[in-house]
Amino acid sequence: MTLAPEFTAITSPEELRELLGAPMRRAIDKERRTLHARDREWLARSPFCLISTSDAAGGCDVSPKGDPPGFAHVIDDTTIAIPDRPGNRRADGFMNVLSNPHVGLIFLVPGRGETLRINGRATLLRDAPFFDEMVVRGHRPALALVVDIEQIFFHCAKALMRSKLWKPETWEPDALPSHARIVKDLQYTEEDLEQLERYYSEGNYSKKLYGA
Repeated sequence: MTLAPEFTAITSPEELRELLGAPMRRAIDKERRTLHARDREWLARSPFCLISTSDAAGGCDVSPKGDPPGFAHVIDDTTIAIPDRPGNRRADGFMNVLSNPHVGLIFLVPGRGETLRINGRATLLRDAPFFDEMVVRGHRPALALVVDIEQIFFHCAKALMRSKLWKPETWEPDALPSHARIVKDLQYTEEDLEQLERYYSEGNYSKKLYGA
């Protein structure tokens, strides 16, 4: 990347530390490698997580996953599994895992500012006995992402407090074009806007959450 002359880049760990300062001991010591009862409570209440991956060349992806609270299945104190559900079939993150197993996850609980972060190594499974415990609306996942935990800790609420993410009075969803309009503007599609609006309507789209 070629920076504009007026941009000032950070080019070393020493320069970064000089700018940010050293982390407090509590921030360093909070890292763990096994699930605590509090982690299990959080996972049982979380309906949403973000999964970050990268391929062997360093190309990155972040994929959202959501299901009823507790969708992340705890296998044991160092292993969790996340079921896959019907989607667009790009499988960007899964493809990455096949060449680079390192993953990072952030679990959110609506209304809470803190997040639970898990870093580890992932494996893709096409079947296992615990798949029967991840059935939703009769849909048994076709695959699951199993994560061997290497690092786990709670992250503070500052980012969500600054963003006011859970403050409905700050929400303006209609300030942006509809998803159908965005698709029509950015992607090739044979459907006209009216057809796309019907396709992406909540009533129609919700029928496809767990299969055709």
